[in-house]
Amino acid sequence: MLNLKFSNGLIPVIVQEARSKAVLMLAYANGEAVQRTQESGFAHYYSRTRKKIWKKGEESGHIQKVVRILKDCDEDCLIYEVEQTGAACHTGYPSCFFRTIDGTIIAQRVFDPEKVYKKAHEHRQVSKED
Repeated sequence: MLNLKFSNGLIPVIVQEARSKAVLMLAYANGEAVQRTQESGFAHYYSRTRKKIWKKGEESGHIQKVVRILKDCDEDCLIYEVEQTGAACHTGYPSCFFRTIDGTIIAQRVFDPEKVYKKAHEHRQVSKED
C-alpha cells in the first residue's frame, strides 16, 4: 500500500470530479477500503459511525468510478479522482460542499434523498423477506 500513513487506522480521502476538478466530498478509508477501491475501480470508504466499509452508491446508485488515486507529499491523505454518477452528497446535492460557512445554499439539489433512500430501504426489506 505504498507507505500510506493512517491515523487510528484511517486516512482522509478528498473526492474530486476528474474532469472539472470540483471537490465533491471528504470521506475516510481504512486499508481494506483503499484496497477494494484499487481492485474494483469504484470508491469504497470506511464509515466511522457505522463502523464498516461501504461502496459509494450502494444504496442510491450514485457511484464513483475511480480514474486515479493521488497521495499527498506526507502520504497521509488521498485524492480519488472520479467520474461521478448522480450526486455525491447523500442530501441530494452534486457536492457535499453546497453551502457557505454562514449557511447560504449555493447549489441546486439534484435528487430528493427521501425518495432515493426510502426506495433503497424498501428494496432491502423486500429482499430480506424473500
